[in-house]
Amino acid sequence: MAAKAIKQADARAIADIDEAEGASAGLKRKWPLKLIAIAAAALLVLIAGGTGAYFLFSGKKEEKVAQAPLKPVAFFELPDVLVNLASTGGDRVQYLKIKIVLELPDVTLSTQIQPVLPRLMDTFQTYLRELRPTDLEGSAGLYRLRDELTRRVNTMLAPNRINAVLFKEVVIQ
Repeated sequence: MAAKAIKQADARAIADIDEAEGASAGLKRKWPLKLIAIAAAALLVLIAGGTGAYFLFSGKKEEKVAQAPLKPVAFFELPDVLVNLASTGGDRVQYLKIKIVLELPDVTLSTQIQPVLPRLMDTFQTYLRELRPTDLEGSAGLYRLRDELTRRVNTMLAPNRINAVLFKEVVIQ
């Protein structure tokens, strides 16, 4: 009977150990899921950082190798323009003095501008005389003026085009 009691006690102990292992196995299942999620997030951060570093540092090397030599631009200086602006009903007349330089894609275009320069200056004078002082207020007014003058020059020189109209001096008095 003592042997039977020992066997029953051993069986209970084994059952208790199995229950404890089962409970700890349940805990082990939850812990690895958290661990896997943390490891996956860390791996994702490493991959994203490595990819970003690769593009950041390898792109600069490619730019240095792939840069083509820039073509030099040419500039054509126009005569100074002095016009009175359209009056807004006040007694005082306001004047606009402007020095303009054309940015050309190459020097050969300057030979095409020279013959039509009087017509180009007439177009500029006519347009500028219609402007009101309020049209030239702020940087937005100068950008609109630059765009309009560029459009007029490109229309006159079509099919050739200039790169930009540059202002050396703009005085409103």
